Amino acid sequence: MTKSYEFNWQKHLPGFMQEGASFDRFDEDPFLFEPNCLVKVDEFGFFITWKSDGKEGQVLECSLINSIRVGAVPRDPKILSSFEAVGKKEEELEGCVICICSGTDLVNLSFMYMVADSPDTARKWTEGLRSVIHNFRANNVCPMTCLKKHWMRMCFLTNVNGKIPVRTITRTFASGKTEKGIFQALKELGLPSGKNDEIEHSAFPFDIFYALTQKICPRTDIEELFKKINGDKSDFLNVDQLVSFLNENQRDPRLNEILFPFYEPKRAMQIIEKYERDPDLKKKGRMSSDGFCRYLMSDENAPVFLDCLELYQDMEQPLAHYFIASSHNTYLNGRQFGGKSSVEMYRQVLLSGCRCVELDCWDGKGEDQEPIITHGKAMCTDILFKDVISAIRETAFVTSEYPVILSFENHCSKPQQYKMARYCEEIFGDYLLRHPLEGYPVEAGRPLPSPNDLKRKILIKNKRLKPEVEQKQLESI
Repeated sequence: MTKSYEFNWQKHLPGFMQEGASFDRFDEDPFLFEPNCLVKVDEFGFFITWKSDGKEGQVLECSLINSIRVGAVPRDPKILSSFEAVGKKEEELEGCVICICSGTDLVNLSFMYMVADSPDTARKWTEGLRSVIHNFRANNVCPMTCLKKHWMRMCFLTNVNGKIPVRTITRTFASGKTEKGIFQALKELGLPSGKNDEIEHSAFPFDIFYALTQKICPRTDIEELFKKINGDKSDFLNVDQLVSFLNENQRDPRLNEILFPFYEPKRAMQIIEKYERDPDLKKKGRMSSDGFCRYLMSDENAPVFLDCLELYQDMEQPLAHYFIASSHNTYLNGRQFGGKSSVEMYRQVLLSGCRCVELDCWDGKGEDQEPIITHGKAMCTDILFKDVISAIRETAFVTSEYPVILSFENHCSKPQQYKMARYCEEIFGDYLLRHPLEGYPVEAGRPLPSPNDLKRKILIKNKRLKPEVEQKQLESI
């Protein structure tokens, strides 16, 4: 018999994060200072929420967070004076600052800073938040869980009285829906429906929110499918009709019949028991259109194999046997001609899972003669090579332990190449693969090591001189 599918997408969430802690919060640009915020993470790890006395509740979606960083003590006199006003001196902030980097893409980023009451609290929360973000499974939850997520967001966005403003609901449904229709739907459910009204938390459980969504955004497509299955002759599906639909429409005919058996009446009854809300229909083995809609919006109807969202491939083959997620002109955050180079792009690209980045290296100008990275002869800004190497070390293995390949497009003179090599050795340390792995000599006809063999290693791809020429060049330097 076909088994029900359990999609385990939740990560373990430390209890102290659900209980919350007091932080002072500030943004640098534009300047904002909010002391004594109660910061929490919800039980599912969807949101970081915070609220201070006399202020509205705020949320930050965890799926938008790219990284949690140890923040430096602010240098802006305006920020420091704000802390002094609440009794905190500059030296007391050391080790207490957490920087949360978030954004909907790799370029347009926001940085929020939270200041804990002690370095221990900051360290504990930094580790806890890092364990919650980058949950790729949570980004593929079913429509019903997505609705719960929207409902939770509205419940966190409270006003100064701790209630849910009606305007928050109208904003949630703003796309293509008039306020008048939303107010009418609220009124029909017996909820406050005025533009400036507010709703008590106890009056707005998820079932009420779900009923509201069905009024504002009815699933007419599912209703049409429901009528097609039962021939539009009744307002329910019987077990035979449900089994027929599951086998003929939902089940992929290419699947192995032993590993993925056909649906049977017993399994159909289990589905009715789980998703049908009408007890009378449930007893008779029937499913209403509401129960049918709830089933189709569950994890059991995902369009992809949810157990394949994370690693499931064989990673023991030679490295050259794989497609590798790669980045071209990684340092640019926009145009290739007249564009801006940014160290932050390397962090964001690696945090997104990319395993091969490009570094276009040129001789630096000025007295220090530091190698730079830029798009040569294209009027792009430049960044320091050593800053990029430091950023790569920080983020190379945060989201994946598989090797990172640095593709050097090297235009530097020999003295500056020597500097580059020294920076790589000093900054990367043991991460840098300096010699071929034992058993994998770099010879024609010999396979490369596998991704598993090269875990947490940084590989440099760069044209190399013949050994005897290289030795002479090093001696001259």
